[in-house]
Parts: sequence; C-alpha cells; structure tokens
Amino acid sequence: MNRTLVFATALAAGLASSTLTVQAVAQAAAPAAAPAVAPAPQAIPAKVAVIAFEQAVVATNEGQRAVLEIQKKYEPKKAAIDAENAEVDSLKKQNQSLPSTATDEARAKLLRDIDTKEKALQRDADDASQAYQADLQDAYGKVAQKVGATAVKYVQANGFTLLLNVGSQQQADPVLWFTQETDITQAVVNEYNKVSGVAAPPPQAPAPARKPAQ
Repeated sequence: MNRTLVFATALAAGLASSTLTVQAVAQAAAPAAAPAVAPAPQAIPAKVAVIAFEQAVVATNEGQRAVLEIQKKYEPKKAAIDAENAEVDSLKKQNQSLPSTATDEARAKLLRDIDTKEKALQRDADDASQAYQADLQDAYGKVAQKVGATAVKYVQANGFTLLLNVGSQQQADPVLWFTQETDITQAVVNEYNKVSGVAAPPPQAPAPARKPAQ
C-alpha cells in the first residue's frame, strides 16, 4: 500500500475546508470589481523547520494506540496462520521420514496434501497481510491529517516561514543536512498529544524467548 500520505496534502487538510468556505462567502457578498493586482512578492528572512512526518504520526499516543489495536485485531488470524504453517512443516517431516517400504501411492498422497496446504497457507497469509496493511493505512491517514494540522499551527505560532518533511520512505530525501535545532518532530508530537488527550499506551511486555529447535 501507499502507506504515506503526500505531506502537502496532510498539512493542508486541516485548513482547506475552512479556507474555501471563507473565500466562497466573500466572493458571493462582494460586488463585481476589476481584478485586483497581486502585490509583488518580497524577500523575507527565512526561518526553516524540518519534521520527520511519518515518524511523528506513528510516535503520537493516538498513532501508537491505533497500531496496537490493529495488532490485537489480527492476533487470532496470526495464530491460525502459525498453526497452518506448523501443519505444513509436520507433513514435510513425515514425507522425509517415510520408510523405503512406503508405497508410491502413499508418497504421492502425502505430497498432494503438502501442496494443497501450502497453497492454502500462502493464500491465507497474503489475504491477512493485505487486510492488515489496509487497516494500517486507514488508521495512519486519519491520524496524519490531524497531526498535519497541528504541525502547521506550531510553525505558524513559532514564526517559521518554511516546513520541510524529512525521512520519507516513498522517495529520496531532498534534505541532505539540517541542524537538530530546526527539527520540530518531537515538539509536534508533544503538542498533538496535549491536543488529542489520548494517554500513552502502557508499556508492552517483552515477548517470551523462543525455544531453540530440536
């Protein structure tokens, strides 16, 4: 999936509807007039900020909670796929340990069973992966729009004139270097956590160590 929203879209989403509404009302109320001449652009002192936007979205309390909820939703499916995989492994071991006295028919039947179950396992794993990614994309998009609006408000309130996205997974990063003082990623995460009111998820218990294969 295209997990990442276009940064400009994410940042503009919180402001687009209100801006269009104000413009429409103003145009309807104002009398017809000659087109206004746009003022000449002027150079102003630049104050640039950078943000790792994708990282910020998933680092928010709401983003972390969404990921944990989706992971919990798919735990039963993962367990079922793990069981299918274990069954295929068991059949393969049976095939390897067949005695030389086994009939060709028995060998052929076992191979057919392995092939059937492997195809079913692959199909179930692909379906689960696609559904999982779609849920992640949907959850990410919802949080990204709100985090984008918070980022815009933050840079406006702090006098920044330009905000650059860094660390995008979809394309080569055009920002080759920046000082850490210009990175507002964590500041935006903190600001959004205050606005959203979502508490930080509880720490996850470490996964039990897997036993070595015999």
